[in-house]
Amino acid sequence: MIARIASAAGQNRETLAGEKSAPALKRSALPVSASNLSSDVRRLARLIDHTALRPEASEREIEQLCREAGSWGFGAVHVNPAWVALAAELLRGSDVQIGTVVGFPFGATLTSAKRAEAEAAIRVGARELDMVMNVGAMRSGHLELVRSDISGVVDVAHDSGCTLKVILENAYLSDSQKVAACQIAKEAGADFVKTSTGFGPSGAREADVRLMREAVGSAMGVKAAGGIRTLRDALGMLEAGADRLGASASVSILAEASVRAD
Repeated sequence: MIARIASAAGQNRETLAGEKSAPALKRSALPVSASNLSSDVRRLARLIDHTALRPEASEREIEQLCREAGSWGFGAVHVNPAWVALAAELLRGSDVQIGTVVGFPFGATLTSAKRAEAEAAIRVGARELDMVMNVGAMRSGHLELVRSDISGVVDVAHDSGCTLKVILENAYLSDSQKVAACQIAKEAGADFVKTSTGFGPSGAREADVRLMREAVGSAMGVKAAGGIRTLRDALGMLEAGADRLGASASVSILAEASVRAD
């Protein structure tokens, strides 16, 4: 079963990066290091952005997130901009990327503000930016505004060698709008399209991931985020076409994977 992890992500886009899940395990019962994990489970860890974006997340919780990311070998941590400097300090010298959000969670701010937020986050250590598209503009048919908004942040990110993901917030869009948004993000030069903020009416859906993958093809990343809590959820998104996952239940997901690998 775990071998499907590699094939599900690798068949989609190698350059970017069975059985269903067991019941979630308590953290106290989990392995404490990536060295305890099989190579396939470690590969799964590299596809996960270990995330804490709740507004009430405390310094202690961000520190715990970073410890977990370093121990388990997650691909990235994603924190709100105010915690980027702390995360960068705690994970300095590791392989874990520092990610943050821009225009989060609504996307309904000026492009100049998004650019300034991106620049500030990069200065203090962010290497991956997940920006929220202007959802209202997309729903209104103002496609050039959506394109220029994304392009403006892409320029900031790529000028510093950073990765830019565009959050579509699919719960508010029709299928045709999702496809159009994917095409616009691709044309604007973004590196990934992403399903959700995790703060909308619903999160990632396998059907949306399949639709997004079909829209962008193999040359662009698709990130699924929002409501991914189990190994079954994670594998379903990878099989649907995602090559990155955003999750706060990342440790439990890897624990399930390690049990199945055994």
